[in-house]
Formats: sequence, C-alpha cells, structure tokens
Amino acid sequence: MEHNKLKKIVKESFLSTIDFSRDVSDEEIMNLIDEKIAKESRNLDITIEQKKRLRNELFDSVRRLDVLQDLVDNPSVTEIMINGPDDIFIEKSGQLMKYNMSFESKGKLEDVIQQIVAKCNRVVNESSPIVDARLENGSRVNIVLAPVALNGPIVTIRRFPDKPITMDKLIELGSITPYLSEYISVLVKAGYNVFISGGTGSGKTTFLNAISDSIPKDERVITIEDNAELQIMGVDNLVKLETRNANVEGCKEISIRDLIKSSLRMRPDRIVVGEVRGGECLDMLQAMNTGHKSMSTGHANSARDMLSRIETMVMMGMELPLPAIRGQIASGIDIIVHLGRLRDKTRKLLEICELEKELDELTGRINVRPLYRYVETGVGPNGRIQGEWEKINELKYTEKLLAAGLTLPST
Repeated sequence: MEHNKLKKIVKESFLSTIDFSRDVSDEEIMNLIDEKIAKESRNLDITIEQKKRLRNELFDSVRRLDVLQDLVDNPSVTEIMINGPDDIFIEKSGQLMKYNMSFESKGKLEDVIQQIVAKCNRVVNESSPIVDARLENGSRVNIVLAPVALNGPIVTIRRFPDKPITMDKLIELGSITPYLSEYISVLVKAGYNVFISGGTGSGKTTFLNAISDSIPKDERVITIEDNAELQIMGVDNLVKLETRNANVEGCKEISIRDLIKSSLRMRPDRIVVGEVRGGECLDMLQAMNTGHKSMSTGHANSARDMLSRIETMVMMGMELPLPAIRGQIASGIDIIVHLGRLRDKTRKLLEICELEKELDELTGRINVRPLYRYVETGVGPNGRIQGEWEKINELKYTEKLLAAGLTLPST
C-alpha cells in the first residue's frame, strides 16, 4: 500500500479513538499510534524503518508542526517559505529549493499556524491577517492570511543557529578580519553608538549578536525587539523586552517606542534595539543623545542610504525640521557598520564609517567618513569572490576611547 494512503488510514483510525477532551500525554499518543500502525499494516509488507517513519510523521501531525517539523529540526535549513498548503520552499546551505512534501489540506496548515501563534500569545485571523511570532527554538515566523494573501496562508520561517555565531566564527567564514574584529570590539567597549546596516539576509542580527560579546560584563543591558531574536551571552544584568500586538481581548498594543521610553527608567548602561523600522528611530536617537550607549540595526543598501532612511523614519515619529533631524543623527550615532551579501552568497562586512558631528556647510548633509572598505580583487577558482579591506581614514573622534582608557589596535 502507498505510504500516504496508509498514513491517512492510520490517522483516521487514531483520531476516531483518541479523546482530546482530556489531557493526553505524548507517551499515550505514541502508544496509540503504534497500536493503529500494527493493526492497519498487519497484512502488509512494511519494514520497521517504514513504521518508524510513519509513526514520527503521525506524531508530528498531531502534536507538533506536521511536515514542517523535520525542517525546523534541521540546522542546515535556514529559511522555510510556505506558499499555501501545496508549495513549500526552503533555503538549505545557501541554496533555494522546493521541498518534496506538502500539507494534506489548507485546514491542516491553518491548524499549524494557530498552534504557532497561540504559544506566543499572538492572534491571527481574517480581521487581523498579519502577525510576527516565533517558534520554541527561537526561529522567527511571519504569517499572512486571507484576504491579504491570495494564494493561501503564507508562512515564512527564519531559523537562527542553535548557538550564536561568534566573532571567531565570522572570522573563520571570511566575513571579517581578526584586526577589524578587534577594532570594532574596542569601539563597543568604549561606548561608541554603533548602527549596523545592510540588506535582507546580510547578517545584521548575527553581527549584532557577535559584537555584543564585547559589551563589558558589568553593564546593565536592555534589549528591545519586535520578536526576541538576540542571543546576548555573558551579561548577567540583562533585561529582554518584546513588543505586543493589540488583540480582541482588549490587550492594548505595546510598541518599540513604548519599550524604549520605559527602558530609560530602568537604569540602563546600554540599550540594544534589534531593528528600527519607523518612528521608534526618533526615540532611539533621543536615548543616544541623552548619554545612553546604544546599538541597533536597519535595512539599507549602503551607509549613506542608511542615513536617508533614518531621516525618513524620524519623520514618521515626529515632524521636525530636516537640519534638526540631521543634527540629532550626527551627534547620536558614532559608527555605521554596513554589511552585504555578495553574489557568491557569502556575507561580508563591506564598510565601517564614522559620522562627522558638524553638518556640511554647503549641502547641510551629514558627512560620512569611511574608515575601512571591502574592495573586490577577483574571483577564485571555486567561484568565491576575493577581496581585501582597505583603510581609508583614521578615527577622528577619540574622546570616548580616551575616557574609557582604551586604544585602537595597531595595524
């Protein structure tokens, strides 16, 4: 008998027997599945391995994430993209491919979606069809339902490493050099406000995690995120805050802006905002300009483009004259680190820039001083892009280094 046909028969028999009105343990479900498999496959030529596979698939379908469970458990799968019940695509080892399994029905996919959001205390339905959530392993989940999604429920899962990628690992991967790693580490220790920019998938959150290891261990650190993704290690005095959506039960929304304002009353030594996308950028800049050491990330195609985006995001939070906004940015943000994903799929630190504190007299814009820049030199025999980091300028504003009693590493 075909595997899927047997699976359907066993599942129907199982569901007609189990009583979900009471608390049923995983062990009891496993035992009942084994009984049903033994009964339905009694006259079939089926191996022990096939029975084990069927058992695991049925348990995942009833108690876990159905066909997604194997993908979620596979560390080489970094992205899962579900376009309705029939089309599942994955990114595995940097390659995009279609998965050879699908959900048995649209209803089953919707059940899995509700299971995911319920565990995060989130709500998603036709009246509120878009939600961000996360899985138990920390993976980020974005869900879009009808009537917004026209081709069925859309689910995108970004899986993060079980262990945070360290700066040593980034050096091993060729994303950064040991010298630049130490250079940025000294800036973080000295309390420079660092902003990480880059496109989607360029590794901004990974890099923020890596440089956060340089935060002095005696600081009180507050992290603020839409969905908790940061994995800051080694800081004992750590406070993790996460936003909350409004729901039909009357719970009001708690935004990034609310959390930044609240964090200022928590006696922070350093505030880490996972990502700024809108008006909360104004609150982050105000925190930076009132003596709070801060780090954050944002989407942009270059360090210069990041400044334009920050200006726009500040305007989303409050109507201010552009010169005033630029003055706040220039005095608040010290360093922009720009990351990118090259055409060979490798992620690289592309640029380290310092912001001039005085606006350009002619244009009124913020002057960006590149300190280091990645320059391509060719393509290797394996198709990997080759290049080197060139030093462009010396760090101009060294007051924070002197105050912290630190010096930049020598080349």
